[in-house]
Amino acid sequence: MNTLLITGTDTEAGKTVLTTALAAYWQKYYPQRHWGIMKPIQSGIGDREWYQNLFKLEQSPEEITPLYFQAPLAPPIAAARENRPVDLAAVWKTLCELRSRYEFLLVESAGGLGSPVTNELTVADIAGEWRLPTVLVVPVRLGAISQAVANVALARQSRVNLIGIVLNCIQPRTDAEITDWTPKEVIESFTHIPVLGCLPYFDNPTNLDQLAQAASNLDLEALNL
Repeated sequence: MNTLLITGTDTEAGKTVLTTALAAYWQKYYPQRHWGIMKPIQSGIGDREWYQNLFKLEQSPEEITPLYFQAPLAPPIAAARENRPVDLAAVWKTLCELRSRYEFLLVESAGGLGSPVTNELTVADIAGEWRLPTVLVVPVRLGAISQAVANVALARQSRVNLIGIVLNCIQPRTDAEITDWTPKEVIESFTHIPVLGCLPYFDNPTNLDQLAQAASNLDLEALNL
């Protein structure tokens, strides 16, 4: 497996943080390995620019993001405003090209598993149809258990190859809050998906050394990368 889709329960779950942490980990501990990053669809300024500023990527902007819309809206709505189609064929072509070029390819989804990609398909539908190994990011907050359960059910409905869950502190959290709001054993019991660890809150999300260290504390063997 050389491709990993990183998605979340919603748009603010922490997909970019996990993607950045994994990239920082490979850059620090395996500098000889060739890896790439992809944000297949983006609406408005955001993740593509973030990755370009943080990493020296041997990729053109179009290779990072084949479909780029100006309005920060759901892709089908943003596309309609520009009278453009959501051309998934172009995304698939770029994905295949990057897969063949790099040893590892991190793919950050647009929104969460239930986010619409077209007027007919969600992120979960695409992940299932393209058979992308997927990690679900669940934010540490009240309601996280139900979010995890609902998103895993959606993943199974769409036949997503969901290989793990990563918890993410979107705000500073105490150990007690992490344990009480996102108990690993409870989430695993209800979802039957392994929890690979928890990312702490980063007051400086551009500190690549801290991000790499946090990624090293995750169960990376489960990702089989």
